[in-house]
Amino acid sequence: MSARHDRAVVVVGALGVAAAHAGPALCARSPALRRALGVRDRCGDAGAVALTFDDGPHPQGTPATLEVLARAGVRATFFLVGEQAERHRAVAAEIVAAGHDIGVHCHRHRNLLRLAPGQVRKDLLRAEAAIVWATGATPRLYRPPYGVLTTAALMHARRYGWEPLLWTRWGRDWRACATAATIAHEATAGLTGGDVVLLHDADHYSAPGSWERTVAALPGIVDAIRRAGLEVAPA
Repeated sequence: MSARHDRAVVVVGALGVAAAHAGPALCARSPALRRALGVRDRCGDAGAVALTFDDGPHPQGTPATLEVLARAGVRATFFLVGEQAERHRAVAAEIVAAGHDIGVHCHRHRNLLRLAPGQVRKDLLRAEAAIVWATGATPRLYRPPYGVLTTAALMHARRYGWEPLLWTRWGRDWRACATAATIAHEATAGLTGGDVVLLHDADHYSAPGSWERTVAALPGIVDAIRRAGLEVAPA
């Protein structure tokens, strides 16, 4: 067997491993793959819309978001970052105390395709430990950064009983050019029952001050959901 053949076998094997690791990332674009892998992107209540918030807790953004939700009398789901839960433990605990659901986002906010399977597992173990320590609650949902899943992430989520949840709509509120009006429009135009809306209550990994525009948009988003004859419910 030639050295060239041996190298080809190694390359093909490596490509196969990479494909197996990265394959679930296509869930973000493929409803069929989401169904096959048990990745949910819809609210459990067909007569409701789920509001979800990524990247917190944040010392200003999260309390401001909780205040708007309390005034509106609605519950939401917060996907927490472990390193931020460690830094802002009291804020993370406030989310649960206010009656909202929590999920695991990550420990450090990175694209999982850039991490080896072992690094993914380590990140998620650290995230869960930090979130449970901060909130006293056990997460039931999981959403990876950027919605990019990997095989290692899915396997870990299954092992710990976290249901993977993506989204059907987003406010694109992380952008520097976003305004309260654009966020509300992006999040609610053409709403249907069962939609899951992605927003952010923090600017740790997005444009500085972006959470302020999200908070400003939130009352209009809730009103639009209700005008559509739908309720707001946790995911």
